[in-house]
Amino acid sequence: MHKIDPKAIFSIQSQPQFESLALEIFRYQAENCQVYSDFVKNLGIRADKVSDLNSIPFLPIEFFKSHQVMSGSGTAEEVFTSSGTTGMAQSKHAVLDVEVYVQSFRKTFEIFYGDIRKYAILALLPSYLERDGSSLIYMADDLIRGSENDNSGYFLYDHKTLNDTLLHLKSTKTHTILIGVTYALLDFAEGHSVDFPELIVMETGGMKGKRREMVRTELHEILCSGFGVPVIHSEYGMTELLSQAYSKGAGIFHCPPWMRVSIRDTNDPLELLSHGQTGGINVTDLANINSCSFIAVQDLGKTFEGGTFEVLGRFDNSDIRGCNLLVQ
Repeated sequence: MHKIDPKAIFSIQSQPQFESLALEIFRYQAENCQVYSDFVKNLGIRADKVSDLNSIPFLPIEFFKSHQVMSGSGTAEEVFTSSGTTGMAQSKHAVLDVEVYVQSFRKTFEIFYGDIRKYAILALLPSYLERDGSSLIYMADDLIRGSENDNSGYFLYDHKTLNDTLLHLKSTKTHTILIGVTYALLDFAEGHSVDFPELIVMETGGMKGKRREMVRTELHEILCSGFGVPVIHSEYGMTELLSQAYSKGAGIFHCPPWMRVSIRDTNDPLELLSHGQTGGINVTDLANINSCSFIAVQDLGKTFEGGTFEVLGRFDNSDIRGCNLLVQ
């Protein structure tokens, strides 16, 4: 079967287009991704007989820790790795064509936030910045460069400079996005008080063992108070995916046109649940054209009409980068 052109992924404008391309990618990956091919066959599913999205099986995300999940052959341009804690296996996502990832996060950002050049991008991502192989840092690097703003950059643990920069950007009425890992945003908010209502504070999830887990409402209340903002935005992405979903408040996430979330029964992974029911999250990410586009992740959540979803928690302590991996 021929390889799918990435241009088709990022030109999706309707549900029928999405469904048609998803089925095409499924058949391609069921033939060209060895681990997924074996998985599908072991389930007794014939790829050529799958004719609707609800019949596509989702590969458990754990396979990225034990196998190379790659469709086709070639040399990876980038290998993204999960953070992981000492003694835990890391997920590895071998990316054959990193330009697909770049197109995915750039187009998604533009869909939800507009032209990157109108923003200053500030990043408070210490645990990611201190290791190699982070897909989040790869994305943040590109967004910081794309903003073309001299104030954009990383702050690591330099909260004083971050505070001064925020005050400066507020005084100059500069559109600003602060992207931060959850615990680092909390650390800053507890030591500083910035009344910057126009600021977009975007949490990327994760306490990384630094602090106790918190329910989203409590977490966002503290952050809203500390930064003087009405809502907290969130980003939902992970090492194993090349696309992200965004929430502009209340923990309700929206996907770009080439990404969909569905919910599986926790007792029967092949059974999909209706809107409003809680279960395991399945992600269809067509940007994962060179690995596997159908991933059963370790998060619990629910979907709603209109394609939105909410993350309610996670099954265990898997190394997942996402937002609101919190027990409600």
